Amino acid sequence: MAERPTTSWRHGIAEEAEELAAGTLDPQCACMAVLYPEELLTATDAVLDAFEGELPGLGEASDEQVFAVLERVVLALNAVDDADNGGAFETDEREALCDYIDESLTEHGVNVVALTARHGLGPYQLTNKWRKW
Repeated sequence: MAERPTTSWRHGIAEEAEELAAGTLDPQCACMAVLYPEELLTATDAVLDAFEGELPGLGEASDEQVFAVLERVVLALNAVDDADNGGAFETDEREALCDYIDESLTEHGVNVVALTARHGLGPYQLTNKWRKW
């Protein structure tokens, strides 16, 4: 099952907190809680909850239906990013979110490679039409 990026981000926050508590990490080097504040994690998880709720049955759906689901999740993630003044999702976060979306679609029967090919898109361009992050 595809792992949500927020799971990895929360794990990094917990590891960093343990290192700080143990004194093995200089507090000036701690950045995870700043990069991933709880408001960002909660908002991102809410978007991914909604996305996951739309995944069942997409393997049999039309391309238009799949693209409609993609548009909704990407626009909602745009709103999360905008709420942080357009800076919540940097390169690593963008890649993790796109990978998660692709993997989730694939796990629910959507052939992402064929879908992008049918629409003249490259393999990593599935979200580009709507994505601002």
